[in-house]
Parts: sequence; structure tokens; C-alpha cells
Amino acid sequence: MTTIDRPAPPPARTHKRDRRWVGQSVRRVEDPKFLRGRGGYLADLVTPGMLHAAVLRSPHPHARIVSIDTAAAAALDGVHAVITGAQAAELTDPLPDFGPDPANHVWRCLAVDTVRYVGEGVAVVVADSRYLAEDALELIQVEYESLPPIVDPQAALEPGAPLVHEPLGTNCAYERSFDFGDVERDFAEADLVVRDRLRWHRSGGQPLETVGAIADFDHGSGQLTVHTNSLSFTSYLFMAAASLRIPANRLDVRQVPAGGSFGSKLFVTKPLVLAGMCSRMVGRPVVFLEDRVDNIANCDHHGSDRVYDVELAVMRDGTLRGLAIDVIDDYGAYIQFGVGHHGNALAQVVGPYTIGSVRYRVRAALTNKNQQGAYRGFGSEVNNWMLEQMVDKAARELGMDPVEIRRRNFIRDFPYFIPTGNVYDSGDYDAVLDQTLRLGRYDHWRTEQKRLREQEGRYIGIGLITCAERSVFSATEFWFWFDEPGAPVTSMPESVTLTVDATGGITATLYSCAFWGNSPETMVAQLVAEEFDCDPHDVSVAYQGSRNGLPATGPGGSRTTVMLAGAVEGATAKIKAKARRAAAHLLEADPDDLEWADGGYQVRGVPDRRKSLGDIAIALHLFKHGFPEDIESGLEESKVFDHPYTTMPSADRKDLGVFYPFVGHACHIPVVEVDIESGAVRFLAYAAVHDCGTLVNPRSLAGHILGGVAQGIGTALYEEYVYDDDGQLLSSSYMDYLIPSAMEVPELAIGHVETPSPYTPHGIKGGGEGGRMMAPAAVNAAVNDALAPLGVRLTELPMTPERIRAALRTPR
Repeated sequence: MTTIDRPAPPPARTHKRDRRWVGQSVRRVEDPKFLRGRGGYLADLVTPGMLHAAVLRSPHPHARIVSIDTAAAAALDGVHAVITGAQAAELTDPLPDFGPDPANHVWRCLAVDTVRYVGEGVAVVVADSRYLAEDALELIQVEYESLPPIVDPQAALEPGAPLVHEPLGTNCAYERSFDFGDVERDFAEADLVVRDRLRWHRSGGQPLETVGAIADFDHGSGQLTVHTNSLSFTSYLFMAAASLRIPANRLDVRQVPAGGSFGSKLFVTKPLVLAGMCSRMVGRPVVFLEDRVDNIANCDHHGSDRVYDVELAVMRDGTLRGLAIDVIDDYGAYIQFGVGHHGNALAQVVGPYTIGSVRYRVRAALTNKNQQGAYRGFGSEVNNWMLEQMVDKAARELGMDPVEIRRRNFIRDFPYFIPTGNVYDSGDYDAVLDQTLRLGRYDHWRTEQKRLREQEGRYIGIGLITCAERSVFSATEFWFWFDEPGAPVTSMPESVTLTVDATGGITATLYSCAFWGNSPETMVAQLVAEEFDCDPHDVSVAYQGSRNGLPATGPGGSRTTVMLAGAVEGATAKIKAKARRAAAHLLEADPDDLEWADGGYQVRGVPDRRKSLGDIAIALHLFKHGFPEDIESGLEESKVFDHPYTTMPSADRKDLGVFYPFVGHACHIPVVEVDIESGAVRFLAYAAVHDCGTLVNPRSLAGHILGGVAQGIGTALYEEYVYDDDGQLLSSSYMDYLIPSAMEVPELAIGHVETPSPYTPHGIKGGGEGGRMMAPAAVNAAVNDALAPLGVRLTELPMTPERIRAALRTPR
């Protein structure tokens, strides 16, 4: 077996135990403004006098645009501009993406000569109101020449299939196979090879407020100011500016609360470019805010859409040896993130198990559908589902209990390098499993399951899954797929500025999205309060637009708490270092004789000789000549915090490096009842235990888990973007796209195990995607357990009543 020479991990941190605020369920500091309706969502910023944009969308999945007549729309009173795709191509450059062959795979804010999915924009109208803009859209006459659509991802890869992008000459946007470890040996020596084909259909995040932007172009200065609910804008600001053909230092993007995202607003450029283009043309502020049909059909952030052929090499004693994955992923008409979804999967491809080798083949198919983007889990939740399905199937074929096979294969020695090269920093998977078995009353439900089947003929199922949750991505995951990446980016920082005013009040300024779900203001306030011994509710949190911003990446990949904790820690250390020098001068003491205690510096052993942070701050603000020349006025410091642990991939890509090293863990046990007549699934109980390292705010994390489980239940049972064979989107509204309500989501029993990361501030790991990373696998396992006596096993999500009844008619 090849030995990989890996860089040594960084030194382990020492974490203090006597924390005052980190670990407390602090009431959210954001609550007052949101409860009063003062949250400042994008729609709240629309004022009289702004113009409104609406987009004309293609009714065809694939067609050439023969002609567009906009005369009647442009003549309508109150219409200020009508811009077609061809005109937009003269005003803007293509949108930023990391797809194949940019010369032959061009993604624009409006289609120029060919539409490639139902809902793709072909023209935009700017008018006095959204209602008037919508009326004008109906006056635009478009002549289309229909082209054959391709919808099935497997058929799209067959020779002779209609091409989504003819200049590409193929519908395969990417193909590569990786071997990690000795795959051939592990399969040759296996006692059993478990095989299966699995199908995960696409769904997506459904934000309460859709995606949008308010743009205001100043022709006098050439400055474009945009308010948008995109989550990430600072790192790739220059790309959006390039699309708009303006210098990056003339674009100021200002964040507003996301209004719900779940990943679907991770990197929103199309609305920004549309609104910016329109404002520059008409010389007035323009708002573009999607309606619900816009968002469902054209959000550019549909979730994964995969077909798996999987093999799992197993020994008779239940030991897992090797994993071979062949996956086709339907990316739709464009591929903005490349195959980054599979980088997420490769970060935790073996789950919590000591599987020694992995073969991973991925083919990215282009079809006539809206493109994939980010949705909570970003592809790793699909990998969790696939792996847990295979482990359960192996257990059944070996006659083993699902608890036993998992416990037998758990990773127990950390840090642990998985075959791909990523590292798992810490964990205690046995403790998580044991707590979930108790919390979920596993033995009780096994007894009840037998009794209810025998005495009442009811089909009760108990699901049990144990999954990993990677967090804090490194940028290398977006380019290690290529031998010679076009943009080998490695920086994904986060920044904070801390200011202590003359009264001792503390303000934390952030440079990424304002409120997207993990309560960033509360989290940062807790971290600042922990460092300065103040109350979190006394910390003011502000946001800075991109024009004056420090480097920041924003949320995604469950990274923000860890990264902002590092930035807060670094800025705090700078402030305390300056405050120590100032206090030493004021107290006429040696700085080495001072210690920080109770919100200030005091002389060791003489607590009466002290200066509070407020005392120091007012002196530094107002009494410059009371200090030595080398101590400047004021008390403000910034910290740009880079990834705390990442390594480069090997040149031969046998080792992808450390790119997602802070790996949490969870065990979920749902109990369901399946009605075999109707195919309906009802929850009887649900227990979930998570290990996200050191908890910052348990109540906030519980909200993450509950919301993620609700979305995972939707993925497992209800939600699907359904395209028919002709490429028409059949689930374009909530009449057809079903979302679980509070009536379908069970009460959760939630528990926690804390194994601090040795490499992050306070030992924190990410936890924002956890519920959805686990619930689809857990619910699928429960349904399969319920129907096992009938020889039925569901391998396709969502498990709608129709699919359950069809499976009952053709048991496997």
C-alpha cells in the first residue's frame, strides 16, 4: 500500500474550561429588530421612486430565439427600458462560473440566441411598478424555433443525444475517476461485495424572501451601489464587477438579512448584474426581486440530482474494506460551481467508518433544466444517504444488527486521515451512538415494533444512521479536480474589526452577509463578551459594505462560526495588547505584572490597583499627551483570519490534502409507521444527537438541527423539482412542490456530545447543515425497516406515496 507523506497537523490548542458566555443559550441579540418588523430585508428597502424590473422567461426547455419584438412593451406608459438578451450582451459580460470551457459554455444574465431550460430569461422590463413591468412583459413578442430537449442525465451522456451547448460537442461537462488507497486489493480480498443503484432527485431551499438586488448607479462618479441578500460577495466581488464592466473599486455591495437561504443564496450574481445593468441604463435606482415562480424555476440553486452505482466491499465479520462509487450528477443547463458538490462528498466520503480505500468516478451531465447550486449540505448530504443505504444493505445481507455493524467500523483514533487525504480532527462516535440509543429508546421501539406487527399488523420502522458533518471548507476543493486548475485559489478568510469607544462600549464590524440563519450577531457578541467579560447584549454589531470591507468569504460549508471566532480572537488579542500597555502606564506598573480580570487589567496580587477597559478606552481617546509617543489614540483593531488548518493536494491527486478538517458527527433515530394501503408515512418519534465540538449557543444549534431535519424530511418524503420528458417544470409552485409543515415534522429529542477540535478557537466545529445532512438517510432507513418484512426496499428519494405503493407492488 502506498504511503502518503503528509504535512504534520498544526499544534493543538489549549482550550480554557471556565467559559462564561460560550456554551450558553443566550437570547438572540437580533431578536428585537426582527420581532418589531425592523429587520431590514430587501423588500423593506424599496422606497417610492424606485423603478422595478421583471424578467420575461422562456416557456421552452430548448429553443433558438428567432426574433424579439419589444416595440409595444417599450411604448407602454411608465416603461423606462426593455432590454433583450442580445442587448444585455452588449452591456455586460458573461456571469462568473467555474464550469467547463468558458468559450463554449457561456452563462449570461439573459439568454442571447438560445434558451436552454424553462424559465431562462430572455428580456427584462424596467417600469414604474412591478405590476406595470409584468404587463409589459405580455406585450413582448418572441418567435422561437424549438430544439429537442434532453432531460434524463443518463440519456444525456449517450452518443447522439441532443446537445445542451452545441459548441461544447458533448453533454458531459466533467468526467474523472479517482482511486484512493488499494481499491483492487480490498475488493479482491472481500468476502462479500454489496451492490446497488440509488436515485436522488433534485429539490431546493425555499427562502421566505426570494433573491433580489436594489441597484443605484451614479453616472457622475461611476459608482454602483447594490443592496442584495446574497450570502457571499466580498471574495468574488471583482467577478461581478467584471460582468458589469465596471472597476471593482466602483462597486459597493451592501448586505441585507438573507430572508432565508439554506445555501440557495450562497453566490447570487444574476440578480445583481440584472439590477445593476438596468440602473446604469435608466439612471435611477432599480429593484429586481424574484417572485416565487422566478425563484423555483430560475434560482440557479437547485439541489443535487444524482444516479449512483455503488459497490461496498465487506468481510463476514462486518468489517468494511472498500467503497467504489460511480455517480452521474445532473447539473442542468449550466455548471457554475464545477463539481464542487463532489468535493464536499469526498471530504467525508467514508463517513465515520474505517474504510480503507475509495474509488470515486463522477460524470457531470448537462440537461435542459435550471442549474444546480448550493443547498444545505452541498452534495455531502447525498453522500451520507448513499453510504448509509449501503451499510444498511450490508448489515441485512450479513444478518447483523445495524447498531453492531456501525460500531464495529467506527473511527476511534484522531486525528484520522481518510483515504482521500482529508483529516477528521476529533470525535467520540461511540458516545454519540450510546446517547442516541438512550434518547431514542431504541430497545423499547424494537420491542414495540415486534408487538405491533404481530398483534395489530402495523408496519413500524426504526431508522438508525451515523454520519459525518464536514465543516470549514478550504478553497482547494474547487480546483483539485484538475491537473492544471485555471484558478488555484487557496484563500478563504473572514475578518472582524473591534472598536472600543470612549465609554468602553464595544462594536464588532463584520464584512460578510447580515443574518442568514446562524444568528451571526449573537454568535459574535458571545465571542466578544467571552474575551472582554461583558454582556453579549452590550456588544453592538455592525456591517460594512464591500467598498470599504476587509477580506471575507461569507457563510457556506458550515464555516462562519469557526472563522469569525478566529477573527474575534485575533482582534481581541491586539486590543488587549494595546490596552495592557496603556494600563501599565496609567498604573505606573510593568506590563508583565498585569493580568486581565473582570473586564480590565489589574496588578497581580493587588486587585484594587486596576483599570477597567472603559477607564483605558477614555484615556486613549481623550488624553493623547498623557501617554508615550508610541501609544496612539483610540482603541480599534482588525483581524483577517485565514483557514486554521489546510494543506495542498498532491500533484498526482492521490491525496487531495486537508480541505475540510473540522468534522462533526451525528446519530439520528426516527421511528415511523408506513400505511401500506396509502403509502403515507407517519412519525412516532425522532431522536438526534450531534457532536459539533464546543457548543457556542445550544439553543441556536438546536434550531439548526430542527430546521435541517424538517428540510431533510421534505427531501426524503415530499420535495422534488419534477421535469417531464419534454423539459417542462411541473412543480413550479407550492401547489405542486410540497413542503412539510409543522404538522408533518415530529417533535425532536435533541442531545449533544462535545469533543472539542484541537485546531480551532474554543474547539468549535461547524453545525449549520447537520439536520439535513442526516435526516434523508435516517428517514429512508426507517421506511425500509418498516417494509422489510414485505421484501421492499426504497432506493429513490423522495419516497412519495406513489413510489412507496409502486415498490410494494414490485418488492426487491
